[in-house]
This record gives sequence, C-alpha cells and structure tokens, in this order.
Amino acid sequence: MSTRPVGTATRGTTNPNRLRRMDRWIAAAHGRALRASGRPLAVDLGYGAAPWTTLELARRLRAEADPRCEVVGIEIDPERVAAAKPYEEAGLSFRHGGFEVPVEVPPTLIRAANVLRQYEEGEVAAVWARLCGRLAPDGLLVEGTCDEIGRRHVWVALGPEGPRTVTFAARLGSLDRPSDLAERLPKALIHRNVPGEPVHAFLRDFDRAWAAAAPYASLGARQRWIAAVGALGADWPLRDDRRRWRQGEVTVAWEALAPGGGG
Repeated sequence: MSTRPVGTATRGTTNPNRLRRMDRWIAAAHGRALRASGRPLAVDLGYGAAPWTTLELARRLRAEADPRCEVVGIEIDPERVAAAKPYEEAGLSFRHGGFEVPVEVPPTLIRAANVLRQYEEGEVAAVWARLCGRLAPDGLLVEGTCDEIGRRHVWVALGPEGPRTVTFAARLGSLDRPSDLAERLPKALIHRNVPGEPVHAFLRDFDRAWAAAAPYASLGARQRWIAAVGALGADWPLRDDRRRWRQGEVTVAWEALAPGGGG
C-alpha cells in the first residue's frame, strides 16, 4: 500500500525564470558541496502547476555548479506530476510526493520556494526539521518566498543541524527602500516584522543605511546598495561580500534575525 504524501498542495503559481536569484545563489554558495558529492542530487520540492523552475534549476546547476547534478521535481498534486513527465530527460525526473521527500539517496540540495507561505507559522519548525532530516551530511535546504516574477526574494538556508542564514535578494530598480522586501519574508519571519523583533530592527537599520547612502544614487542603485550593505555590516553579522552585494543580495546570520531575540 502506498504512503500518502505529507503536506498540502500549493496554489501552483509559477513563471519561467521566477527563481533565478535563488538558483544563482545556490550555485555560488553550495556549488562546492555539489561538486564534492559522489552523487549530487537536488530536489525541487513543490514546483507548482508547470515544471519551468525545475528545468531551470537543472540547467543552472549543471552549468554553474556541477554537470553531473541530478534533479528531481516533487509535487503533491499527481496531475502536476503527470503534466511534467514529458519534460523528463537523463538526470531530470518528476515524482509524486511531499515533505517526506521520496528519493533513494539523501539529497545534497532541497529547494522549497513559495511552499510554506500557506502554512501556519507554528508548523514551520516541524517542516524544516523533517526536510533537514532528509539531507545528506553536507546538504542544504533553501526555503523562501518571492514575488510572481522573481524581482524580490527572501530565503533561509538550513543545514542538517538547522537554520544558518537569511538572504535578501532583489532587482534593485524595483525597490524604493530595502524594507520593501518585508512582504517576501518567509513564513518563519513574516509575522515577526514588528517592533521588538530582530528582523524588524534589521530592516529599520537597512532603510537608514539606504537613506544615508543616497549620494551614491547618482552612480546607480547597485552602488547605493553596496554602500548601504557595507554600512549595515558594522552592526549586523553579514555572511557574504561585495561579490554577492553586486548581485543585489545580502546574507545575514540566522541567529541575528531569529524570532524572539529582541532588537
């Protein structure tokens, strides 16, 4: 008797190139682990009504991280799996499943984008623990949220031991201020953007640094972002450098933004 997949179906909303910022960060931040793996396996969990983002993940990981990378798209809706089957090829497959992650070997990567927004905040820790428990020892879970066309994105990166970092990424021309990204905070943080919570303090300080960097605006939004992030690093534990800042990103230690830490 087959086991019922764990979880509930998402709305399924997806668009080509929607997850490009997350994919490129994964290739840069986790490429070494993929290359070191004897069998690099990436899971795209909850890819939605069409398989475009899974196809793109496979292409980007093979081009930018490891050409051996195998990718499995997992969906809890069997009709979505059936619709994706014609796109299968060597090293790329689709299967029915949920948070149990039905693959034969522990994955080096699990990507869960726009999956947990429909869940309650109190459910997130258990889902994270379940997914992290499926990872290879050097594996990474990347869970987050973006807008419909991928201009604004925030994600948490977790290892087998739990959350490590939070990354904010944007098409900088789409922002009036960094706190515009608040609407894309993942479920673990979105309800914590209130006074007294660390993520609220971080976004407040980021807006102040952005305002102070206004003289750089004449050089473009990228230079203003780099200057603002550089100033932010005086008070917040950043985990990346100018190479990633130039991409419209900044990565912060999870413990600095974790709920309940004051601020």
